Amino acid sequence: MKNFKNTGVRKDHCQELTDRIVTLLETGTMPWRKPWDANKCVAANAPMNPVTGRAYRGINAVALAMSPLSFTTSDPRWCTLRQANERSWQIRKGERSALIFFYKPIELRQSDDSDEAGKIIPLLRTYLVFHASQIEGIPEYVPAGIPKPLFERVADADLIIKASGIRVEIGGNRAFYRPSNDQIQMPPDAAFQSPEGWAATILHEFAHATGAKHRLDRDLTGRFGSSAYSREELRAELASMFVGDALGLPTDVPNHTSYIQSWIEVLKSDKRELFRAAADAQRMADYSLTFHADSRSNEDDGAAAGADDSPADASNIAA
Repeated sequence: MKNFKNTGVRKDHCQELTDRIVTLLETGTMPWRKPWDANKCVAANAPMNPVTGRAYRGINAVALAMSPLSFTTSDPRWCTLRQANERSWQIRKGERSALIFFYKPIELRQSDDSDEAGKIIPLLRTYLVFHASQIEGIPEYVPAGIPKPLFERVADADLIIKASGIRVEIGGNRAFYRPSNDQIQMPPDAAFQSPEGWAATILHEFAHATGAKHRLDRDLTGRFGSSAYSREELRAELASMFVGDALGLPTDVPNHTSYIQSWIEVLKSDKRELFRAAADAQRMADYSLTFHADSRSNEDDGAAAGADDSPADASNIAA
């Protein structure tokens, strides 16, 4: 890694990621959405660490999904410089890394002017990771098992909804979740351009349904156009992305570009909102996937075993 002089100014990586996403949203782009090709997309395409075998989750899944390398290859593997070096893998000179985040619990020390000694607080740390396509010597990626055909992946979405026991009514020209009677409303199947489009839509609406009091108990009282409504829509958007990655299904729900401007306003007002939204969305996705028979926990909240303990302001250029 190239070395740079420490200027004494600590980078605000949280603000930088938020600003980057806001800039993309202002162009009309939802940066976490992958181009969809039904013939090439396979399940378990979420970014993962080849050393731990665990998937990156929450804000890290969002951050890595924004990399073009996630779009142009079918290889989901990302690891740190240290992990690569320990296995004699070589990161090619000049390759740029991606940034991931990790919350490390820190216990407050005793002080004369504080009564909070012993309190555990989360300290945000950052790590640099490289995609497998940037690494020489890494074994060829071999997906676990034979990918399911598309119709089976769509059927998986249907199984999740049926296993959850939620009521689904068919009719009209809009899809939505109604908290008052815990019901999903869906247009007729013929209204969708494809079966995978239907799957993306109903999984998005079920993401909202996870907020019911007898499920994850989120505040669903925000009215259309309000800040609370926009925050909930952002969470459902990210949750359906996480579930879609797990099942190998798209997440592009028609007409949801209409929420972009409201998300921009929410993110500009609070740099931490993206991190909270991603954490909530991961919980929503985890809950949804409990109704999927093949779902299993392989979480990685940021720093994998053997992670490179580089400072947050280290260079992101490989030497």
